[in-house]
Amino acid sequence: MPSVAIDLHLPTAGDTELLGNALGRALPPAADLGAVLYLQGELGAGKTTCVRSLLRALGVTGLVRSPTYTLIETYATQTFTCIHVDLYRLSGETEAEGLGLRDLAGAGVLLMVEWPEKGGSAVPRADVDLRLAYEDEARSAQLKSLSTTGEHWLRMLGDDTSLTPYVSNIT
Repeated sequence: MPSVAIDLHLPTAGDTELLGNALGRALPPAADLGAVLYLQGELGAGKTTCVRSLLRALGVTGLVRSPTYTLIETYATQTFTCIHVDLYRLSGETEAEGLGLRDLAGAGVLLMVEWPEKGGSAVPRADVDLRLAYEDEARSAQLKSLSTTGEHWLRMLGDDTSLTPYVSNIT
C-alpha cells in the first residue's frame, strides 16, 4: 500500500493549533469507519494542543482536558466518539492492556493516542502517525499514513490550503 507523508514547519503554538484544526476538517466523515491517530513527541511538543484544536474542528465546545492523569477522556461529536488517551504515565504494555484500547477502537470512533509506544501491542494500529518535534524555537510535524483510511485522511489534509505556508514536503 502506498503511503502519504507530510512534513510541516510550525513556527508558533498557534500553527500547531492550525494543524489540529486542519486534521479535524480533513478527517473522513464516514461514521461507519473509525480512525486511530498516534501522537508522538517530547513533553511539551504540542500533542495535546493539536488534539484540542482537532476536537474543536469536530464541534467539541466544552472543556478539553489533557488525559495525563485520567488516562482517557471521551468526547461526543455528531459523527464520531472521540477518545483521547495519554499513556505517558504507564510503565508498559501490561498496564495499557488493562485499558482495553483495542476494544475502544472501531466504527464511529476516533482514537487519539499520545505516547503509543508505551502501550506496545495493547494499542491498536495507527491509521496516521503524527510526530511533533522541537525545531529551535519552533516545532516540526511529520505525518505518515499507515492504512487506507490514513492515506485518504492525509490526502484530504494535503489539499487544505490553510497549511500551504507550513508544508515542506508531501509525498
